Amino acid sequence: MEGKKQKKHQLSTTQLILLGFLAAVLAGSLLLSLPAAAADGRATNYLDALFTAATSVCVTGLTVVDTFSHWSLFGHIVILVLIQLGGLGIISFTTGILVLIGRKITLKDRILLESAFNLDTMDGLVRFLGKVFRGTLAVEGAGALLSLPVFVPRYGLKGIWISVFHSVSAFCNAGIDILGPDSLAPYVGDLWLNLVTMALIILGGLGFIVWWDVLRVWGQRRTGDIPRGQCFRRLTLHSKITIVTTVALILGGWLLFALLEWCNPATLGGLPWWQRLTASLFQSVTCRTAGFLTVPQSGLTEPSVLVSVALMFVGGSSVGTAGGVKTSTVALLVLSAVSVVRGREHVTAFRRSVPDKLVRRASAVVGISLLTLIGCTLLLGVLTGGSLSDVLFETASALGTVGLTRGISAQAGAAGELLLTACMYFGRVGPMSLAIAFAYRKGSRNTAFPEQNITIG
Repeated sequence: MEGKKQKKHQLSTTQLILLGFLAAVLAGSLLLSLPAAAADGRATNYLDALFTAATSVCVTGLTVVDTFSHWSLFGHIVILVLIQLGGLGIISFTTGILVLIGRKITLKDRILLESAFNLDTMDGLVRFLGKVFRGTLAVEGAGALLSLPVFVPRYGLKGIWISVFHSVSAFCNAGIDILGPDSLAPYVGDLWLNLVTMALIILGGLGFIVWWDVLRVWGQRRTGDIPRGQCFRRLTLHSKITIVTTVALILGGWLLFALLEWCNPATLGGLPWWQRLTASLFQSVTCRTAGFLTVPQSGLTEPSVLVSVALMFVGGSSVGTAGGVKTSTVALLVLSAVSVVRGREHVTAFRRSVPDKLVRRASAVVGISLLTLIGCTLLLGVLTGGSLSDVLFETASALGTVGLTRGISAQAGAAGELLLTACMYFGRVGPMSLAIAFAYRKGSRNTAFPEQNITIG
């Protein structure tokens, strides 16, 4: 009887991952509330420390205190570690440490890793984790080196630390910086830094699975195993959909922001034409859950706010550092709609059929996320009294773990801060994961009932 009771209360894999992120947020909040974490040597209000820890672990970037001036070097180090933890994932980070110290990875650890990376097999998990760590360090290191020519001449030796912090934050799509309250706005005309930052954001948001698939095909092309012009065809269906959707969203956002903001004096209007193009491209990229800014978000026109919300809602790609409902999820829904319009029974893409269970899952993820967005927007609007566009922008930014703001976060009050903290947590772990964690009932998953039609449309 005792064994049965113990089994009954055993936590699921999803619940363990959710608790891992929560534990990291709470531990980070305690460290940031210490006097040593603040620049003035006084203990930070716990609610502000909790919000900062959540925005770091959830790689969001929303802040209620100025990251540059409020926190000490110790505080900045804590924030950077939390960003790295959140970007790689709590489970993968801790498992990686266990591998480094020589501890054997158990079956339970492998199951957790499989769920954390959303993979469909446990084969080669430890090897995959090693690739993730090496790839992350390589890209972040390269990003830091490429940022040195920008920050070192301006800040001296401190520029090295700023370059490292900026690179990690950009790759993890956190959008937290230690440059001041204006983020990257002073560098709107620095083409080099804009390109480096956008490259880091895109690489982090693409997802590790796409990385290795592209490198696999590239290696085969170099050895002559793949003919010229056949590289894209040899990618997996996931990589094809992810790459095409990512490119389409970035280019589409770039075009829309350029058209909508070109003559707006509050954003692009006062810049040279080439800076307008760069800034609109950066806006399109950063809305994909990065959170850095080169133009004031409060100056965006209402249509641009809507475009930003849409991009923030979609976010980046699966098994990466970005948030949102993910590019592949939205792509599946679009493909499903196309299949229905064309009268096809199955969802197809690139001459491959997509399993129906994945389409249902995509519908559930988008549906739950939309309901969460609407509900949280209503609550935040009641708590802050802000305009609909500002509140919707802020909520989408929190749920999409983006970090762009129109000023609501800093003026939200205690209740608003707690709500946005919850939104960031929901956005990082996924509303779908939360729903599964709390709604899971063993033995009821495969129950079938008689079918009956309903009217659609």
